[in-house]
Amino acid sequence: MKFIVNLRPRSIASGLAVAAMACAPVAVSTPVASRPIARSVTTKAPLTSAQQRWVDKTLASLTLRERAAQMVVIWMQGDYTSSRDSSFTQLVHWVVDDKVGGATVSLGTPIEVAAKINDLQRRAKVPMLISSDLEPGLGRLETGVFTHYLLETGGATAFPTAMAIGATQRDSDSYDAGRIIASEGRAVGIHVNFAPVVDVNNNPSNPVINVRSFGEDPTRVARLSALFVHGTLDGGELPTAKHFPGHGDTDVDSHVGLPVVSADVAHLMNVELVPFKAAIEAGTAMVMTAHIALPAIDSMGTPATLSPRIITGLLRDSLGFRGVAITDAMTMEGIGKGYTVEQSSVLAVKAGADILLKPSDPTRAINAIVAAVESGEISRGRVDSAARRMLELKARVGLDEAAQTSLTDLRDVVGTPEHRAVAADIARRAVTLIRDRDQLVPLAKQRKVLVVQYMPETEIRAGRIFGNMLRVSRARVGNNQTVLIKIGPGATRDMLDSLGRLADSSNVVVVAPYVRRVEGEGRFVIPELIAAWIDAVSKRRSTVVVAFGNPYVIRQFPSVGSYMVTYGVGDDLERAAASALLGEQKITGRAPVSLPGFFKAGDGIQHP
Repeated sequence: MKFIVNLRPRSIASGLAVAAMACAPVAVSTPVASRPIARSVTTKAPLTSAQQRWVDKTLASLTLRERAAQMVVIWMQGDYTSSRDSSFTQLVHWVVDDKVGGATVSLGTPIEVAAKINDLQRRAKVPMLISSDLEPGLGRLETGVFTHYLLETGGATAFPTAMAIGATQRDSDSYDAGRIIASEGRAVGIHVNFAPVVDVNNNPSNPVINVRSFGEDPTRVARLSALFVHGTLDGGELPTAKHFPGHGDTDVDSHVGLPVVSADVAHLMNVELVPFKAAIEAGTAMVMTAHIALPAIDSMGTPATLSPRIITGLLRDSLGFRGVAITDAMTMEGIGKGYTVEQSSVLAVKAGADILLKPSDPTRAINAIVAAVESGEISRGRVDSAARRMLELKARVGLDEAAQTSLTDLRDVVGTPEHRAVAADIARRAVTLIRDRDQLVPLAKQRKVLVVQYMPETEIRAGRIFGNMLRVSRARVGNNQTVLIKIGPGATRDMLDSLGRLADSSNVVVVAPYVRRVEGEGRFVIPELIAAWIDAVSKRRSTVVVAFGNPYVIRQFPSVGSYMVTYGVGDDLERAAASALLGEQKITGRAPVSLPGFFKAGDGIQHP
């Protein structure tokens, strides 16, 4: 059955025109040189005759159950495990016995990730398509930490967030980040990046997208998304535009509930869908569906992942997407609540999904698809077309030729000084000075500065670089005293009163809150007691807040006169913020989002 969404002609024309502008050629900086492990990938050119023969031959060799298994992607952690560890033997079962089509990997250092992938690939009947969430700033392959000594175990290049890239005002940063991330991912055996996030973050209360978005302007988000797609393909990976049909205007985390997007069709076409159209035109290989309800398209409130009107009607028929539709993780509460594994798997396939990502029980998901075909609920052709699309992607990334990764060669690509330099440069240019009412920036001439760093207990690395840079640099320029204090969510009123007395004896107070967006946790604000203390101190002492992470936290302490944002948490951003605060570098960032009553998109005081 074909679902055509009833869209108003004027809205379509407007939305498509903006998307076309977003896809117009944009000059990009010269790619950073690195040893080429993987060739660039294209999604627009036809497969070669050899690739097509491999796809046809492989598909013909698969049973119905094996074809259904190609539609399932399991989750694996990238840490070291022995070959007989129970977690690894479970992976082996899904790969060898169920013959799943792919795996998505998370949290591990490059050598361990590559070794684990190689082991599983050796066991697979058909090479697996390996994916990962490599969004800028999430650092799925970022350095690990040996907590007792805070010793880094080494990792891939960690880029600033998408919103930080949006703040630099240099569009080519998005291309460079996409290309480098892809080249490092391919070096460890990852073929698909679940990025870019093309959601337009037009809701400051969004707890799940937030700094993962390039910003709130649909045209600019579209342009940066298209460039990230181009960079990813040139780096050798397949990009994924997410979260369709748009997760930016929500205030519920779909990891813990079902958000409802109330936008009408005209708004969708002119805002949420504009970046998706741009990413599709740029050649994104996949589009990931969101676990959200969109009554304007599906009046029943069915989650988008399970809605034929959204996946088939809107994505396929209206936007013309011919690539692979993949679900977001099927374990998330936005989809898992109220549905069994069998029900959600079958409904997603009937809605138009080609790949089920991370079902809680992959074996049951595969069995459910097979049973639905045998009962006539799902056509054989639906499964065959999805399996073919999966095999075609595998051919495009060279899995028809080889599936192993060199553990030696990857060290010439992953985390190289050249790549890290690009990430650090983006971080420096992302720093944005939103307010400086009393001209407190730079701090070099202030005699006594109190630096209060707020961070949850889990942020074991946060603040080390920022605080030490302020103390060491200020000590060089004379008799300047810098007092560093760290507090956490458990700070008591007595502790804050004591800090208040210390603040009153200082010339300037610098508050550095680390408020990272945590998936499924909703912790993207500062505890009320601490926020009230910051606001009270700012009313009587010169105060600078340097926000690491969520840029919207200023609404918790509106009296602050100087406000600097970095849009993320990480070593490069700490160095950049400290240098900017000390006057050692230019401040050129501009906010890619707005907060009514506090700042507008484009705001940013420029410091030469």
